[in-house]
Amino acid sequence: MPGETGPTGRPWPDLPEPRPIGIHGNARIIAMCNQKGGVGKTTTTINLGAALAEHGRKVLLVDFDPQGSLSVGLGMNPHTMDMTVYNLLMQRDVSLEDVVVPTHVEGVDLLPSNIDLSAAEVQLVHEVAREQTLSRVLQDAINAYDVILIDCQPSLGLLTVNALTAADGVIVPLECEYFALRGVALLKNTIDKVQERLNPRLKIDGVLGTMFDGRTLHGREVMQRLVEAWGDDVFHTVIRRTVKFSDSTVAGEPITTYAGTSAGAESYRTLAKEVLARCLDV
Repeated sequence: MPGETGPTGRPWPDLPEPRPIGIHGNARIIAMCNQKGGVGKTTTTINLGAALAEHGRKVLLVDFDPQGSLSVGLGMNPHTMDMTVYNLLMQRDVSLEDVVVPTHVEGVDLLPSNIDLSAAEVQLVHEVAREQTLSRVLQDAINAYDVILIDCQPSLGLLTVNALTAADGVIVPLECEYFALRGVALLKNTIDKVQERLNPRLKIDGVLGTMFDGRTLHGREVMQRLVEAWGDDVFHTVIRRTVKFSDSTVAGEPITTYAGTSAGAESYRTLAKEVLARCLDV
């Protein structure tokens, strides 16, 4: 509730109800980025995308991780894909329409991925303007969608640099655990370099505390340190630990449809409001 102190130790803001929109396009591209694995990047990409779609936004999810977790989490079989984001990146005769697939979530489409994408990291090294490859292939999508969310791989390699070069903003999911805090300075350094050399418009849209357990002193202390280090960049919304996230992944659907009344689903709906208020025209 507005004015009450939330898990971050700050008062909840009064988030406006997102306004309906009639014309789609001029998408904001947001990279979901953290070089540490297992912090909730894919979970956040799926569920934030689904929650934004509930608010009438047309969303494209880009699976930019060779592990293909985003595609699997939306019910796709990585072994039966005819076309993936790899084909879009590396083959000039492949268009966005050839690769994009609709999901069973209304308003959400997917650029799928599988292990083929790992070859792109090696092949792109020899390309001219290799850091801009993803930005180039996403140009057509900007006019068709309101939000494009890129699920990055857990590294700071060339694929992640491509995502940061294409993005307008970065959301950093960060597990509320001490070791997760240690690597964030390296990520911030990479973001600063990309901003300076490749993409001046890039900004940090927010840092998202995930897997939070407010019952433990450790969880509360890490959250306090997170706010001390990042200040207002930390989202007021915090994603708590729940088995529902794992269950919804196995079911191949977002928590907003799998367990729509759960606390996890409500958290992502609140996050969607916060992202719209903070980064997009609500």
